[in-house]
Amino acid sequence: MSRIAKAPVDLPKGVSATVSPEQVTIKGAKGTLSTPLSRGVTVVQADQKLEVKYSDPGLSRMQAGATRAHLANMVLGVTKGYEKKLELVGVGFRAAVTGKVLNLTLGFSHPVNIPIPEGISMETPSQTEVIIKGIDRQKVGQIASEIRDVRPPEPYKGKGVRYSGEKITLKEGKKK
Repeated sequence: MSRIAKAPVDLPKGVSATVSPEQVTIKGAKGTLSTPLSRGVTVVQADQKLEVKYSDPGLSRMQAGATRAHLANMVLGVTKGYEKKLELVGVGFRAAVTGKVLNLTLGFSHPVNIPIPEGISMETPSQTEVIIKGIDRQKVGQIASEIRDVRPPEPYKGKGVRYSGEKITLKEGKKK
């Protein structure tokens, strides 16, 4: 059996799960998330635990481990939520949230406007910081990656958009 799928997912107080043959829905204090189940994978709810089972040892074994990981991420999302911090490094690089749009000034000839998707909240505590929050780990990581891809850190001066705490290895400049 898949080692990851062997471990049950504990449901803390205030979190409830609804299991159907096609999907699992997790409901908590911060919201509701659901994930579809792959063919050959079933989820059984016993007490305050979710156990993942699979039928054949081929592809569904891998799917069982992935399903268990998704369920654990969903439980953590509806209880605590997820957060990613981005830093803007460069002269004149600024970020501001206006309504449902993130406005970025990143040294281009035009400002970059990124719409904020449903279920995601963004805040800018300073002009060079962006904090992305949400209950869905995949959505939070995806939107953070899309913002970083607008202007990734360049290898000579390190200017660009980077994750908080990300280490940029700088290259040595041209020698005379």
